[in-house]
Amino acid sequence: MTTKWQTGSFQLMKSMNRSLILNIIRQKEPISRAEIAKLTKLTPPTVSNLVKELLQTGIIIERTLGESSGGRKPTLLTLNGENFHVIGLDVGSKDIKVIITTLSCKLLKKKCFPIPESINNDKLLELIIDSIHSIKSSEEIDEKKIIGIGVAMHGIVDPEKGESVFAPNLNLHHIPIKAVLEKEFDMIVKVENDARTMSLGELWFGNGMSSESFVCINVGRGIGAGIVINGKLFHGNHSISGEIGHMMIDVNGPKCPCGNYGCLQTFSSGPAIAEGVKKLLRLGHSSLIEELAENNLDKINAELIYDAAKKGDQLCTTALQQAGYYLGIGLTNLIHLINPAQIIIGGGVSNAHEFVIEGVRKTVSQKALTESAKNTEIIISKFGADATVIGAVALILVELFSSKSAA
Repeated sequence: MTTKWQTGSFQLMKSMNRSLILNIIRQKEPISRAEIAKLTKLTPPTVSNLVKELLQTGIIIERTLGESSGGRKPTLLTLNGENFHVIGLDVGSKDIKVIITTLSCKLLKKKCFPIPESINNDKLLELIIDSIHSIKSSEEIDEKKIIGIGVAMHGIVDPEKGESVFAPNLNLHHIPIKAVLEKEFDMIVKVENDARTMSLGELWFGNGMSSESFVCINVGRGIGAGIVINGKLFHGNHSISGEIGHMMIDVNGPKCPCGNYGCLQTFSSGPAIAEGVKKLLRLGHSSLIEELAENNLDKINAELIYDAAKKGDQLCTTALQQAGYYLGIGLTNLIHLINPAQIIIGGGVSNAHEFVIEGVRKTVSQKALTESAKNTEIIISKFGADATVIGAVALILVELFSSKSAA
């Protein structure tokens, strides 16, 4: 269990002015108290008192003396990121990925736990709890330094309640993740949709750091989007913004698990790519993937298709390019609706970016309305398949460093 010192310490650090000072130190370190007062417009005595309190928690430390402009040399302040740790989880449809990092997102430990095919709410919560206990009790981890847990969950999430409203790939409803984990671990827990979590990680640590407005696309077993506008996550009225995977591309297309037909994820998600290849093989087409799958269609998945494409297999290469084409149609619609400065693509399918991204960009360049829209920057996530779990860590950092929560 977390000590009361830790819980109290987090609450002490988390207040509007303390968070404001912490974020200035994070962004501008090393920095003097006088410069903090100037940037925050707080009075020097107020800054001095708040800095004193933050020094007592250990989250900031005093460093070597700075340059003097005439009087006594100022003492500079820096973030003591190594002294505090955050746990992040990515709860997918097949496994739970869990990491522990420093406040600067330096990876300390990473583990992965498979999710059984037969699962219910209680069993999933038990697995999540076990995965957290496993990583925090690792020999090289100091449990006393852990200050929070961020959870990225696929599907519909109520971030205020910290509840998974509907996890479609697991067919589970109303999982009280936040309540259960806070009771078990006695520390702050934040829960968010996986695509929005991914976009938060890019905003804090990745390719979104230079852009105030962008969209992050998570392409894996499903397809979701995290929308950042003016540096803030956009949730929508009922927290279902970004469900781009259920944007209908072809009303006569394949049936989607959501019940509609021709959704984007029936063309460009990992399972859709695999199903398309299997269909061609059943029709008599030949491919290297048959050998890689040991002539067992059930073994064919997006990862194996990517392996075959890298070996020069034309059928698998075309399948990935076709997925990129349809994803490009979805992103063209997104550009026309939101007009983001940047689109960042992550998730498992992004690992095959050398085959997918060309089709995406080509489609956007052909179908977008204006020349500037045609040239919308479309790039791959800095973190690849780990983008979501990195974002889960950022959920706690937003709570700690932002005077007004970005999530």
